[in-house]
Amino acid sequence: MTSLTVLGTAAPYPLPDRPCSGYLLQGGGAKVWMDAGPGSLAELLRHTSLDQLDAIWVSHLHLDHVGDVLNAYYALAYGLLPPLVRPLPVYAPAGLGKRLAGFFEQPDAGFVSNVLELRELRDGLTVELGGLQLVSGAVEHGCDAYGLRASAEGRTLAYSGDCEPCPALDELAAGVDLLLCEADSGEASGGHHTPEQAGAVARRTGVRRLVVTHVGPSLTPDAATARAAAVFGGPTACAEVGLTMPW
Repeated sequence: MTSLTVLGTAAPYPLPDRPCSGYLLQGGGAKVWMDAGPGSLAELLRHTSLDQLDAIWVSHLHLDHVGDVLNAYYALAYGLLPPLVRPLPVYAPAGLGKRLAGFFEQPDAGFVSNVLELRELRDGLTVELGGLQLVSGAVEHGCDAYGLRASAEGRTLAYSGDCEPCPALDELAAGVDLLLCEADSGEASGGHHTPEQAGAVARRTGVRRLVVTHVGPSLTPDAATARAAAVFGGPTACAEVGLTMPW
Protein backbone atom coordinates (compact mmCIF):
# COMPACT_ATOMS: atom_id res chain seq x y z
CA MET A 1 0.00 0.00 0.00
CA THR A 2 1.21 3.52 -0.82
CA SER A 3 0.62 6.27 1.72
CA LEU A 4 1.78 9.75 2.68
CA THR A 5 1.59 10.89 6.31
CA VAL A 6 1.93 14.60 7.04
CA LEU A 7 4.37 15.27 9.88
CA GLY A 8 4.71 19.03 9.51
CA THR A 9 3.78 21.88 7.20
CA ALA A 10 4.77 25.15 8.90
CA ALA A 11 7.03 27.75 7.30
CA PRO A 12 9.48 29.21 8.01
CA TYR A 13 9.38 28.22 11.71
CA PRO A 14 7.41 25.68 13.77
CA LEU A 15 4.11 26.63 15.36
CA PRO A 16 2.18 25.06 18.26
CA ASP A 17 1.00 21.63 17.08
CA ARG A 18 2.40 22.36 13.61
CA PRO A 19 6.03 21.36 12.97
CA CYS A 20 7.96 22.44 9.92
CA SER A 21 8.04 20.41 6.71
CA GLY A 22 8.14 16.65 7.11
CA TYR A 23 6.35 13.66 5.58
CA LEU A 24 6.44 9.89 5.91
CA LEU A 25 6.35 8.39 2.43
CA GLN A 26 5.51 4.68 2.18
CA GLY A 27 5.30 2.43 -0.83
CA GLY A 28 6.74 -0.77 -2.25
CA GLY A 29 7.56 -1.98 1.24
CA ALA A 30 9.81 1.04 1.94
CA LYS A 31 9.54 3.97 4.37
CA VAL A 32 11.17 7.34 3.72
CA TRP A 33 11.21 10.41 5.96
CA MET A 34 10.84 13.14 3.36
CA ASP A 35 12.17 16.47 4.66
CA ALA A 36 13.11 16.78 8.32
CA GLY A 37 11.96 20.18 9.49
CA PRO A 38 12.07 21.13 13.19
CA GLY A 39 9.47 19.17 15.15
CA SER A 40 8.87 16.56 12.46
CA LEU A 41 10.88 13.85 14.23
CA ALA A 42 8.48 13.80 17.18
CA GLU A 43 5.56 13.40 14.78
CA LEU A 44 7.40 10.70 12.84
CA LEU A 45 7.76 8.70 16.05
CA ARG A 46 3.97 8.56 16.36
CA HIS A 47 3.94 6.41 13.22
CA THR A 48 7.24 4.53 13.04
CA SER A 49 10.78 4.47 14.45
CA LEU A 50 14.06 5.58 12.95
CA ASP A 51 15.35 2.03 12.75
CA GLN A 52 12.37 1.12 10.55
CA LEU A 53 13.18 3.77 7.93
CA ASP A 54 14.87 2.96 4.65
CA ALA A 55 16.12 6.53 4.10
CA ILE A 56 15.81 10.20 4.91
CA TRP A 57 15.38 12.49 1.89
CA VAL A 58 16.03 16.25 2.29
CA SER A 59 14.94 18.58 -0.50
CA HIS A 60 17.25 21.46 0.45
CA LEU A 61 19.23 22.79 3.38
CA HIS A 62 17.06 25.60 4.68
CA LEU A 63 16.52 25.08 8.40
CA ASP A 64 12.78 24.48 8.15
CA HIS A 65 13.47 21.38 6.02
CA VAL A 66 16.63 19.96 7.57
CA GLY A 67 16.77 20.90 11.27
CA ASP A 68 15.66 17.55 12.65
CA VAL A 69 18.48 15.67 10.94
CA LEU A 70 20.47 16.88 13.97
CA ASN A 71 17.90 15.33 16.28
CA ALA A 72 17.92 12.11 14.27
CA TYR A 73 21.67 11.89 14.81
CA TYR A 74 21.28 12.44 18.56
CA ALA A 75 18.50 9.86 18.75
CA LEU A 76 20.48 7.22 16.89
CA ALA A 77 23.85 7.92 18.49
CA TYR A 78 22.76 8.51 22.08
CA GLY A 79 19.12 7.55 22.39
CA LEU A 80 19.63 3.94 23.48
CA LEU A 81 17.69 2.73 20.44
CA PRO A 82 18.17 -0.78 19.03
CA PRO A 83 21.42 -0.72 17.02
CA LEU A 84 20.96 -0.18 13.30
CA VAL A 85 21.76 -3.03 10.95
CA ARG A 86 23.53 -0.41 8.85
CA PRO A 87 23.76 3.39 8.92
CA LEU A 88 20.58 5.13 7.77
CA PRO A 89 21.03 6.65 4.29
CA VAL A 90 20.41 10.40 4.12
CA TYR A 91 19.91 11.79 0.61
CA ALA A 92 20.55 15.54 0.72
CA PRO A 93 22.36 18.33 -1.10
CA ALA A 94 26.13 18.22 -0.91
CA GLY A 95 26.47 20.85 1.82
CA LEU A 96 24.82 18.80 4.57
CA GLY A 97 28.06 17.19 5.76
CA LYS A 98 29.78 20.56 6.14
CA ARG A 99 26.83 21.92 8.11
CA LEU A 100 26.79 18.97 10.49
CA ALA A 101 30.54 19.23 11.01
CA GLY A 102 30.24 22.92 11.78
CA PHE A 103 27.42 22.45 14.26
CA PHE A 104 29.32 19.77 16.17
CA GLU A 105 32.70 21.53 15.78
CA GLN A 106 34.20 18.57 13.97
CA PRO A 107 36.71 18.68 11.10
CA ASP A 108 34.35 16.77 8.81
CA ALA A 109 31.12 14.78 8.90
CA GLY A 110 32.80 11.42 9.34
CA PHE A 111 31.74 11.32 12.98
CA VAL A 112 28.11 10.62 11.98
CA SER A 113 28.98 7.67 9.76
CA ASN A 114 28.21 5.07 12.42
CA VAL A 115 24.51 5.99 12.26
CA LEU A 116 23.98 8.22 9.18
CA GLU A 117 25.29 7.58 5.67
CA LEU A 118 25.28 10.88 3.78
CA ARG A 119 24.52 10.50 0.07
CA GLU A 120 24.58 13.47 -2.29
CA LEU A 121 21.45 14.44 -4.17
CA ARG A 122 21.90 15.50 -7.79
CA ASP A 123 19.68 16.23 -10.72
CA GLY A 124 18.25 13.02 -12.18
CA LEU A 125 19.41 10.76 -9.38
CA THR A 126 17.33 7.56 -9.25
CA VAL A 127 17.15 5.56 -6.02
CA GLU A 128 15.51 2.14 -5.67
CA LEU A 129 14.35 1.16 -2.18
CA GLY A 130 12.65 -2.21 -2.46
CA GLY A 131 9.64 -1.54 -4.67
CA LEU A 132 9.85 2.25 -4.25
CA GLN A 133 11.62 4.36 -6.87
CA LEU A 134 12.68 7.95 -6.10
CA VAL A 135 13.82 10.35 -8.83
CA SER A 136 15.22 13.78 -7.97
CA GLY A 137 15.04 16.90 -10.12
CA ALA A 138 16.87 20.18 -9.55
CA VAL A 139 14.30 22.95 -8.99
CA GLU A 140 14.54 26.76 -8.70
CA HIS A 141 14.80 28.00 -5.11
CA GLY A 142 17.92 30.16 -5.09
CA CYS A 143 19.98 27.33 -3.60
CA ASP A 144 20.78 23.67 -4.24
CA ALA A 145 17.22 22.29 -4.13
CA TYR A 146 15.42 19.22 -5.45
CA GLY A 147 11.91 18.10 -6.17
CA LEU A 148 10.99 14.44 -6.09
CA ARG A 149 8.98 11.94 -8.12
CA ALA A 150 8.12 8.68 -6.34
CA SER A 151 6.74 5.54 -7.96
CA ALA A 152 5.51 2.32 -6.36
CA GLU A 153 2.82 -0.28 -6.95
CA GLY A 154 1.66 1.44 -10.11
CA ARG A 155 1.18 4.78 -8.34
CA THR A 156 3.07 8.07 -8.63
CA LEU A 157 3.64 11.07 -6.37
CA ALA A 158 5.54 14.31 -6.89
CA TYR A 159 6.83 16.69 -4.21
CA SER A 160 7.87 20.22 -5.05
CA GLY A 161 10.14 20.79 -2.06
CA ASP A 162 10.42 24.58 -1.99
CA CYS A 163 10.64 26.18 -5.41
CA GLU A 164 9.18 28.67 -7.82
CA PRO A 165 7.38 27.40 -10.93
CA CYS A 166 9.94 25.80 -13.22
CA PRO A 167 10.15 23.23 -16.05
CA ALA A 168 11.87 20.72 -13.75
CA LEU A 169 8.85 20.57 -11.44
CA ASP A 170 6.51 20.23 -14.42
CA GLU A 171 8.54 17.22 -15.56
CA LEU A 172 8.47 15.60 -12.13
CA ALA A 173 4.72 16.21 -11.73
CA ALA A 174 3.56 15.14 -15.19
CA GLY A 175 0.52 12.88 -14.81
CA VAL A 176 1.13 11.90 -11.17
CA ASP A 177 -1.62 10.57 -8.93
CA LEU A 178 -0.76 13.09 -6.20
CA LEU A 179 1.18 16.36 -6.28
CA LEU A 180 2.34 17.71 -2.90
CA CYS A 181 3.10 21.35 -3.66
CA GLU A 182 4.11 24.23 -1.45
CA ALA A 183 2.15 27.49 -1.58
CA ASP A 184 4.24 29.70 0.64
CA SER A 185 3.58 33.13 -0.80
CA GLY A 186 0.43 35.22 -0.97
CA GLU A 187 1.89 37.15 -3.91
CA ALA A 188 4.31 36.11 -6.62
CA SER A 189 7.92 36.22 -5.49
CA GLY A 190 11.08 34.36 -6.35
CA GLY A 191 11.70 30.95 -4.81
CA HIS A 192 8.14 29.91 -3.92
CA HIS A 193 4.70 29.19 -5.38
CA THR A 194 1.61 31.23 -4.75
CA PRO A 195 -1.56 29.16 -4.28
CA GLU A 196 -2.60 30.07 -7.82
CA GLN A 197 0.75 28.91 -9.18
CA ALA A 198 0.42 25.63 -7.30
CA GLY A 199 -3.01 25.14 -8.85
CA ALA A 200 -1.66 26.04 -12.26
CA VAL A 201 1.17 23.50 -12.17
CA ALA A 202 -1.31 20.79 -11.14
CA ARG A 203 -3.64 21.78 -13.99
CA ARG A 204 -1.04 21.99 -16.77
CA THR A 205 0.73 18.75 -15.80
CA GLY A 206 -2.47 16.70 -15.55
CA VAL A 207 -2.13 15.51 -11.95
CA ARG A 208 -5.06 13.66 -10.39
CA ARG A 209 -4.94 15.24 -6.93
CA LEU A 210 -3.28 18.31 -5.44
CA VAL A 211 -2.27 18.63 -1.79
CA VAL A 212 -1.23 22.12 -0.69
CA THR A 213 1.46 22.44 1.99
CA HIS A 214 4.16 24.77 3.43
CA VAL A 215 1.84 27.77 3.60
CA GLY A 216 3.67 30.84 4.89
CA PRO A 217 2.59 33.29 7.57
CA SER A 218 0.90 35.69 5.12
CA LEU A 219 -1.81 33.07 4.40
CA THR A 220 -3.96 30.55 6.21
CA PRO A 221 -3.72 26.95 4.96
CA ASP A 222 -7.45 26.84 4.22
CA ALA A 223 -7.35 30.05 2.21
CA ALA A 224 -4.31 28.91 0.26
CA THR A 225 -5.98 25.59 -0.52
CA ALA A 226 -9.15 27.30 -1.74
CA ARG A 227 -7.16 29.63 -3.99
CA ALA A 228 -5.19 26.71 -5.46
CA ALA A 229 -8.34 24.65 -6.00
CA ALA A 230 -10.00 27.49 -7.92
CA VAL A 231 -7.21 27.40 -10.51
CA PHE A 232 -6.66 23.63 -10.59
CA GLY A 233 -10.30 22.68 -10.89
CA GLY A 234 -9.59 19.17 -9.60
CA PRO A 235 -9.50 17.42 -6.21
CA THR A 236 -7.50 19.61 -3.84
CA ALA A 237 -6.72 19.07 -0.15
CA CYS A 238 -4.86 20.87 2.60
CA ALA A 239 -1.94 19.05 4.22
CA GLU A 240 -2.69 18.74 7.92
CA VAL A 241 -0.41 17.27 10.57
CA GLY A 242 -1.37 13.67 11.30
CA LEU A 243 -3.24 13.19 8.02
CA THR A 244 -2.46 9.94 6.19
CA MET A 245 -3.59 9.62 2.60
CA PRO A 246 -3.04 7.10 -0.22
CA TRP A 247 -1.20 8.24 -3.30
